[in-house]
Amino acid sequence: MHSSGRLSYGQLSAFFIPLGVSASLTSITHVIINGTLSRGEHAAFIIACYAIAMSLFSILERPMIVFRQTSSALVTDKRSFKLVSIFFIYVLVATMLISVVIAFSPLGHWIYTTIFGATANMVGAVSLAFKVIILVIIFSGIRGLYQGIIITQLATNWLTIGVVARLIAMFITAYLMVSYDFITSASGAIIFLVGMLIECLVSIYKGDSLLRNGLDPVDSPPLVKADISKFYFPLMYYFLMQTILTPVIYILLAKSGNIEMSIASFALAFSITNLILGFFMYTHQLVLQFYAVNKQKVVKFVIFASIIPTLLLCLLCYTPLGMAFMQGVMGADEALSLATITVLKFFIIKTLVFPWVDFLNGFLMLRRQTKKMLFAQMANLVVVVSTMVILIQLFPQLNGVNGAIAASLGELAGLVIVGIIIYRMSDHFKNKKLLSE
Repeated sequence: MHSSGRLSYGQLSAFFIPLGVSASLTSITHVIINGTLSRGEHAAFIIACYAIAMSLFSILERPMIVFRQTSSALVTDKRSFKLVSIFFIYVLVATMLISVVIAFSPLGHWIYTTIFGATANMVGAVSLAFKVIILVIIFSGIRGLYQGIIITQLATNWLTIGVVARLIAMFITAYLMVSYDFITSASGAIIFLVGMLIECLVSIYKGDSLLRNGLDPVDSPPLVKADISKFYFPLMYYFLMQTILTPVIYILLAKSGNIEMSIASFALAFSITNLILGFFMYTHQLVLQFYAVNKQKVVKFVIFASIIPTLLLCLLCYTPLGMAFMQGVMGADEALSLATITVLKFFIIKTLVFPWVDFLNGFLMLRRQTKKMLFAQMANLVVVVSTMVILIQLFPQLNGVNGAIAASLGELAGLVIVGIIIYRMSDHFKNKKLLSE
């Protein structure tokens, strides 16, 4: 499959579109959960407690999410899968030990109240929701391990099938919760757990089938344990730094002229931008799976695909569709809608840049140089923080716009750094350097 030099745009689309659809559908997960929790008594309290548990979970889940990329980049046969699986078990045990300590010791109480700002009456509900949701970490990791195989064998339609099955299971569970009037913060965690379990089972079914039938041969040196840790840990740190960015922006936005409007408009604009960009979070896989087959077609395909999120965002920002979407779908009033659309205009830079950052990161994954990705992410973090500090001091009245400018400039800085790294790794640069010497 990978050895043929013939590659059509239809094959690229058949590979990439299911990946994008699955990523976009995944965002519906939280719509189902929040929609269910909003039906309970004291809905604001229930949703807030679930959100705190979910925020802590999202940090602890990061080490598991990385196994999708690790598996797709490193697993080439049953032997390499076994090595990655053993490494996965070590990471899973360590992550679960940390999670259990937080869930069942006074440390959890301290984290909920001191770091996440939970009040004393929220701690019990947050703790119960977190105790349920840590089980999701197990299924999330196993899912990613097998999805890596599914991606390398180009059976990406199964990722969409898995997410659809997940959403159906969540809808049924949510319906039962509402029917039996069992709506608490833990209910949201249970809905999430059921959905992830179903998606995990689908991934195991297809991934194991591909593994038993034999993976397509790939010309690469035999995998050793050191290769896994060198690839995995930098990528994990990369994603953890990515997770830190958003809370940092929110903390600094609290110093704006109008705190509530600032945070609300940025939060809505950020969620819409991520929803649009979610479809393009797998451009690195185009490099991993196809660049060696036909690099010209891969680059042309990405050029075309990378324009789409910007066009969609421009439609929301510069046509009446934006106000209709904000008021009809997002339920925002006129003032918040106008403020959000203004913030969205400054996210256009991010939509132009993000697909290319992910695409160039694919080269570093392909060459197993994930530690170099950290330089770009550190540049992103530094630029975001410094830009926010300066803008908040000079233009606090810009409110949420400051966050969008900082996030976009940070992404642009990341693109510049990763672009320089890729260029310095190229044969053209190396030959030029040899001639100059």
